[in-house]
Amino acid sequence: MKKLFFCLLGGAMMLNSCTDDSGIFVPDGIKEPTLPVETKPNEVVKGDVFSKLNLDYPGLEKVKQHYEAGEHYLAAKELLKYYRWRSNVVNPAVPIVANATADDINKADQALEYRFYVRGFYESKDNNVEKYYCFLKDGKINWDLTVEGVTDQEFRYQRHRHQWMEPQAKAYATTKNENYIKNWIEVYTDWMNTYPCPVGVTFPEGESNDINYQWKGLQPAERVLSQINILQYYLSSPNFSPEWLCAVLNAFAEAVECIRLNYYADSNILITQAQAVAFAGILMPEFAKSEEWVNEGARKLNEELDKQFLPDGTHYELDPSYHIAAIEDFRSTYEVFKVNNNNALPADFISRLEKASEFVADLIYPNYSIDNFNDTRNSSYSKSVIIKNLNSYKSMFPENNLIKWMASEGKEGTIPSYTTKAYPESGYYMLRDGWKSDGMMMVLKNNDNGGNKWHCQPDNGTFGIVYKGRNFFPDAGVYAYSGGDRTTYRASKNHNTLTALSKDYESAFQKGKLVKMETVGNVDLLITEHEMKAGLTHRRTVFFVDKKFFVILDEAYGNTNGDKINYNLHMLSVDENEKAGNTIAEAEGKLATSQTVNMYSKFEDGNNMIAKVYSQSNTDLQFSNSDTNYSSAIGIVSGKRKSIQFTARKPKNDVSRFITVISPTEDGNSFKDKISISFVSSQLDENKVPLSTEIKVKVDNKDYELKYPLQ
Repeated sequence: MKKLFFCLLGGAMMLNSCTDDSGIFVPDGIKEPTLPVETKPNEVVKGDVFSKLNLDYPGLEKVKQHYEAGEHYLAAKELLKYYRWRSNVVNPAVPIVANATADDINKADQALEYRFYVRGFYESKDNNVEKYYCFLKDGKINWDLTVEGVTDQEFRYQRHRHQWMEPQAKAYATTKNENYIKNWIEVYTDWMNTYPCPVGVTFPEGESNDINYQWKGLQPAERVLSQINILQYYLSSPNFSPEWLCAVLNAFAEAVECIRLNYYADSNILITQAQAVAFAGILMPEFAKSEEWVNEGARKLNEELDKQFLPDGTHYELDPSYHIAAIEDFRSTYEVFKVNNNNALPADFISRLEKASEFVADLIYPNYSIDNFNDTRNSSYSKSVIIKNLNSYKSMFPENNLIKWMASEGKEGTIPSYTTKAYPESGYYMLRDGWKSDGMMMVLKNNDNGGNKWHCQPDNGTFGIVYKGRNFFPDAGVYAYSGGDRTTYRASKNHNTLTALSKDYESAFQKGKLVKMETVGNVDLLITEHEMKAGLTHRRTVFFVDKKFFVILDEAYGNTNGDKINYNLHMLSVDENEKAGNTIAEAEGKLATSQTVNMYSKFEDGNNMIAKVYSQSNTDLQFSNSDTNYSSAIGIVSGKRKSIQFTARKPKNDVSRFITVISPTEDGNSFKDKISISFVSSQLDENKVPLSTEIKVKVDNKDYELKYPLQ
């Protein structure tokens, strides 16, 4: 038995696991892969992969010899032998010992039945195990499958990212079940025959995404990235033939070139496209254009690292999920460059991600969750996933105390000294009572969406509050990327903010700005503004008092007169984890004479919240309450909210005001009588813009005078 470590494609090993001159060691119990004995005619080798390879690359000498002699099948055999034993490439994404999870096995087994995993979509769910839609119809794979009730365009797009193929490859590497690779060969062959690569075709800018979508954007980029890993997992299989290797490599090279011809001008998609091209060059260096791929991918990634993050460190899409994904794309790319001793990225590449990493640490709630702000689907970000990401940031920035503290759950580093944080360029603001896991924290978003980013929803001023691990004001989420459901969930009125006539904010006016953030005595003060429409501005002032409760002063001002201003508030009604509790909303007395509404939760564990809302004006006063949904995953209703809309007409030449006290409580029904709210005074300039406003609140028998001056 030879004395070297056996590695599939070489990329799974640590840097010093293999040497180039000692042969191959096959551990006991693992069957050494063998090459076919028979010789087949050249015609079985489809495509022209040899013209795409650099046959002078070290290790391909016999491949070149047979190819130049016209012996294409023998050249393919030598190429398969080379890839099975090569040891000059390190792929950190593939472990030395494959260990498929139960979820991987589930996806792999269902793929054998042509039930393909498409991220975010499934037919049913039993005991937390998803059952996927079947793509087989009349004995053939139906790549155009439509499902009644599933209208989101993502279901059509994502199936072409082949998201089940890598889990199936992991399952093969773990179990050596040859049915998995046979299924992969059959399904991938069918897909390639159905959607041949449009070689050399450039898609027109502005062309609908519904045209040629199999070869646009994330679809080919994700396929290229996953195929590098898939190839590695399967290479030892006796069913991996020389001709199949040539087919896969030929398709791989064509896909990379297709990406290069159709880069997006910007967006998170461009990052993934550039990453795919760079990875192709580094991890598949045998191709003739590999060096071009590496340099081009590295150049674009370096350029986009500065372009795609705002000065405060936030990703310019303004969506937390895309922000986290962008960091990981850049980080993982740098790691691949580093372990393969490639210096195409500049030395400061990683250091430029520190602000972006700090934003994640600041944004997450004390229970290590994030909200559904914009198009974020927070079900994808469990505590373990978030901590995994934080530990990645810690490895990049080991001296950063904030990241070290959060990654270790307070076991390392020093507790951060601040409890407020502003990200003014992007429009995210954090107010917290401390850094304990059961603490209270508000995140308010008032995005500057002047660029009209598609993933940024029209909900400026909205907020979330988590206390003792419960998100009491969960964001509505996205639910879908297209259709009426997307319109419903992203609507301005379905967020915790003001609207005029219940209409969405116009895209031209989604330019949130920070007016002031400071701490004076026992009060943290945050003031933000944004235009709701031409001539109407929403100023939201938050007072965080004694680190115990929030007072929110909403003012709508401007030269429009007579608008009906809506105050929209949505409180958790049924906890998605405990399935217990409800929320009550009620007006105090008769609405015609009363200007106050109460909303309070009634969870059995005593962890509750109350919101008392006061309208300064009672002109055309209206109040309605309803039940609405929120979504933490595509196509999924994750929970219920009690939603109120409190409406009053804006006074002529004056300001429309709503004042809200939000406080934790064990029993909201009794605590509501311990809260009172009153408006004191306001000073306006000649344009009826408030310069200062003073209010009074009483909370638990203690009086508070709260005001802001704008100097």
